[in-house]
Amino acid sequence: MNRLLRSFYYAGSGILSAVRTQANMKIHVVCAIVVNAAGLVVGLTRMEWVVVIAAQAVVMAAELMNTAVEHVVDLASPSRHPLAQAAKDTAAGGVLVAAIGAVIIGLFVFIPHLWP
Repeated sequence: MNRLLRSFYYAGSGILSAVRTQANMKIHVVCAIVVNAAGLVVGLTRMEWVVVIAAQAVVMAAELMNTAVEHVVDLASPSRHPLAQAAKDTAAGGVLVAAIGAVIIGLFVFIPHLWP
């Protein structure tokens, strides 16, 4: 397998691992499915789809980075340490910011379709 294909394989393995093992990633995936179904029902424009998919991608990318930070911190600091906890909390905060932003974007995109 060449280097490029191998990198895609490893990336896909990481995504699948996060979906299988991380409850919050499962929630993000379910939310994306629901939002995408709603987008089909209300007939989002091309630009609205771009914005919605970008918001979903940011949230999922943030969750993947959060998972990576948690794994590395757990490996480097098996016992509780204030800096380890701060790193984990900060990464989780990044996901929260992304998720709140995605909800706000969703409201701006969907409200005009639901209440014209």
